[in-house]
Amino acid sequence: MSINLAPVSSNFLVDLKTKTANSHKKLECLPVSASIISSDMKLSDYIHYLCLMHDVHKEIESVVFPLLSDIIDDIELRKKTHLIEDDLFYLNRNKTIATRVFNVKEINIPFALGILYVIEGSTLGGRYILKNITTIAGLDKGQGVSYFNGYGEKTGNYWKSFLIFLEEYEQSYNCGNTIIEGAIYAFDSIHKHFEGIK
Repeated sequence: MSINLAPVSSNFLVDLKTKTANSHKKLECLPVSASIISSDMKLSDYIHYLCLMHDVHKEIESVVFPLLSDIIDDIELRKKTHLIEDDLFYLNRNKTIATRVFNVKEINIPFALGILYVIEGSTLGGRYILKNITTIAGLDKGQGVSYFNGYGEKTGNYWKSFLIFLEEYEQSYNCGNTIIEGAIYAFDSIHKHFEGIK
């Protein structure tokens, strides 16, 4: 990969990663999460995961993205619901009903940025998961994997530019605690969604 993945670091970003680590690890340890990195992954596991993430992205794009549209120039390019829908269509699965994932009634911009941090981080991680997915028969020809392909070869740069923006925003508005709260909330809400907890 030719992307420069040089880390962006600041006290806030280290704090954000540290304080969300437990929620992040709990989510990664769920059977649903583990199934897509397993060498024994089945196509049905993959479809199930896509359906769950469709709910996540659909809600985020309708609730979180509008809050951030005036401050993140490329927010529209970060939408991924259509990628999941394309993959499901390729796999002959039509998902028409979305389940609620986030139950908070009112969120502000820093909290929304915390949620987006989780989503953008999962896109970066998806590039590594892609290597496992493309070993599965039916997904080995580069079709049905557009969601995990993320931003393609630009995925690292998208992540880095988001972290730079996040760091600058936190410095300008001194809202690190609220960003962290949003990120933990996102991890925990997705965890409940994956477990089928309402």
